[in-house]
Amino acid sequence: MQIVAGISLKGIKPRVWDKNSPYYLPQLQAVMVSYAEFHQRPVLRRKVMEQGIRKYLGIPEEVKLYLDNGAFYFISRGGEIVTKDYEEFVQGAKPDWCPIPQDFIPTPKMSLSEQKECFTRTMKMNLTYNKDKQFIPVIHVSNFLEDYVIKVKKNKALRLKTGIALGGIVPNLLRAPKAIPYQKVLENLQHVREEFKDKKLHVFGIGGTATLHIAALLGINSVDSSGWRNRAARGIIQLPGTGERIVAELGKWKGRKLSQDEFKQLEECQCPACKMYGVAGLQQNGGIGFWNRATHNLWTLLEEARLIEQHLVAGTYQNWYPTHLDNTIYRPLIDQIIKISPSVNYTA
Repeated sequence: MQIVAGISLKGIKPRVWDKNSPYYLPQLQAVMVSYAEFHQRPVLRRKVMEQGIRKYLGIPEEVKLYLDNGAFYFISRGGEIVTKDYEEFVQGAKPDWCPIPQDFIPTPKMSLSEQKECFTRTMKMNLTYNKDKQFIPVIHVSNFLEDYVIKVKKNKALRLKTGIALGGIVPNLLRAPKAIPYQKVLENLQHVREEFKDKKLHVFGIGGTATLHIAALLGINSVDSSGWRNRAARGIIQLPGTGERIVAELGKWKGRKLSQDEFKQLEECQCPACKMYGVAGLQQNGGIGFWNRATHNLWTLLEEARLIEQHLVAGTYQNWYPTHLDNTIYRPLIDQIIKISPSVNYTA
């Protein structure tokens, strides 16, 4: 499973893809940047279209470059994207992967009729771009997921697409008011994987160490996350197989602090930031502290994904994960996936 690191032009460091950076992560395979950031800066938008986004950001060829359409940005401001502008940008910027110009994200608090409107408008966009191979269709984990599946399978051009992107998961996983139960989210993901066995499935915004296990067990091909940066900005780090911990007191952000055992575990961390600066580097304020925490968080996600794949391939996952993963929220879902998927060799 590919981890796609969400990056921001507002603070491009740490340059984890750059071999000349002290924060370089050689195991990183893909990054994602939002079209919304270029939309906000017309001069930069034109420059990137002239150079290509890879050259402008200095992304090496071996790192895949994903473009997010910025749907949340546009919807949160009550606007719609100019589709021709997006098409023009994609043509000039040349990302390796991009979704349709805009999808309309349903939130749990919306009424059923409002969610249906999101489905209708997103599906209309999918159909508008069904014959253009470079634009990946988007569907949402929602009360209308089955309708998405039916509509996509009925359309020959959409059936020929190599991939599908799934959105709408984050507010449900974060238990927003009226969120879909975890069980239903799990069933949604299983249903999509079963119905589209031949397609590469990308899931937007599923970037915690525990949720990576769910995605991997369900056969998701790639997931993106900006959480490695967002957590770092709040003084938060991630630990392997467990949750978030506060290491730097930054303003109003609160959370669980490191235990003595976790502190010792962190002292042995092999990420570039911890090897250079130790735990003290994670606790720093300012830019360096942020770069250290962000690098540590992304390294942890990449390492978690590596361990998951290693144990799945070896057939040792079922014996390994109970000793490794102590997340009490998602553990029951992982238990259930294993129970209902007996054909998968979790135990050698």
